[in-house]
Amino acid sequence: MTSLDLFGNLGSESLRLNISEQAILFHQFLAKNDDALLTEVRSVLRRSPLRHLQTPAGHKMSVKSSNCGEYGWLSDRGGYRYQKTDPVTKAAWPKMPSLIRSKAIEAATFAGFADFQPDSCLINVYLPGAKMGLHQDKDETDFEKPIVSFSFGVPITFMWGGFKRSEKYQKFSLQHADALVWGGRDRLRYHGVQQLKEAMHPLTGRCRVNLTIRQAG
Repeated sequence: MTSLDLFGNLGSESLRLNISEQAILFHQFLAKNDDALLTEVRSVLRRSPLRHLQTPAGHKMSVKSSNCGEYGWLSDRGGYRYQKTDPVTKAAWPKMPSLIRSKAIEAATFAGFADFQPDSCLINVYLPGAKMGLHQDKDETDFEKPIVSFSFGVPITFMWGGFKRSEKYQKFSLQHADALVWGGRDRLRYHGVQQLKEAMHPLTGRCRVNLTIRQAG
């Protein structure tokens, strides 16, 4: 980890942590909008419910997932991909809610990535014991666009690696209302989260809710 400093444009409650050259963690970036953002997530899930995805090898993922936006990210026996329809409902994915989209653009801008136009938001919900192994986000069309990740609820340990899965990784906690942005030279770094520990949060209960917002198309 490198510099930890107050980032004036975000207000005194928010801290900016540079975890590598072009990856920035904004602590408490979403604190003033957390309840409204979670309300938007719940509205999406009423239309496209959570489900366990499968890996191409047939293993069930421990997190439950859904999507909103023009494109949804999927994994099954057919591979990893984006598509415009929800295979559960057979309808288009719900539109990305306005506050989720605007806060993602704002976070990307503060991190130095202009002209971010997100069209996909993957919703992952973790219960105790759920995890996500080291992986790269590489199913998008344009790797020049950053990844924006929002965290809500129970904290989790994030792993930030190198450009090979075998490289050593940093570990740090992602807390409720944190926003993490990475792109540029760091865009294809391996990353993941360790198992969620048993805990409670007043807004999400035993869960961690993660939004991964991308420009996929």
